[in-house]
Amino acid sequence: MNAQVPDLTAIHEFLLCPTPDAWVEAALAEPEMMLVDHANCEKKAAGTALNLMFRYLDNFELLNKMSRLAREELRHFEQVLAIMKKRGITYPHISASRYAAGLRAEVRSAEPGRLVDTLICGAIIEARSCERFARIAPHLDEELQKFYLSLLKSEARHFRDYLTLAQKATAEDIEPRIQALLAVERQLVEGGDGEFRFHSGVPHRESER
Repeated sequence: MNAQVPDLTAIHEFLLCPTPDAWVEAALAEPEMMLVDHANCEKKAAGTALNLMFRYLDNFELLNKMSRLAREELRHFEQVLAIMKKRGITYPHISASRYAAGLRAEVRSAEPGRLVDTLICGAIIEARSCERFARIAPHLDEELQKFYLSLLKSEARHFRDYLTLAQKATAEDIEPRIQALLAVERQLVEGGDGEFRFHSGVPHRESER
C-alpha cells in the first residue's frame, strides 16, 4: 500500500470481532454490489446525522458535529458515485442488510436512553465501516484501494465523535450499553446473511441455502 494507514488500534480494541474472511471473499466476488451498497451506506449515514440535528435542537455540540459529519458523508457518497459512473456501474434499488436495523432494534424508547443508544449505534457502525475499509483495501485495485484508505481517518473521527456525544448525553456510565450493543453487533457480523451487503454478516453460498 502506498497510502498511509492511520493507527486503527482503538477501532480494533473497541469492536468485539474482526470481519470474517468469508465476507472479504464475498466482497471480492461482488465488487459492483459492494460499491452500490457503499453508496447507500454513505447516504444513510448522512441521513442519520440530519435526523439527529432535527430531533435535538438544544444540543449545540451535537448539531455542529452532525452537520460536519453529514457533509462529509455526502461528499463520500459523491465520490462513490463518481467511481461507479467511471466504471459503468448502474445504481439499482437494493434491499438493506439487517445490520443497522438489528442494532437500532435495541435502542431504548425513553430519553436520554434513546439518544445515548442511537449515538452508540452510530459509533459502532462507523467503527465497523472503518475496519472493513482497511480489511478490504489490500485486495482492491489501485484506485479503490487509495479511495478506501482515504476514508479511514474520517470514519475513525466519526466513531470518536459519536462516543463522546453519547457520554455527554447522560450522567450514567454508558459502558454497559456499549458492551450490550457490541454483543448484538458481533452476532450480526458473524451470523449468516442471505445476501452480500457492505455491512452484511457471512453471506450464504447458493449450495448452503
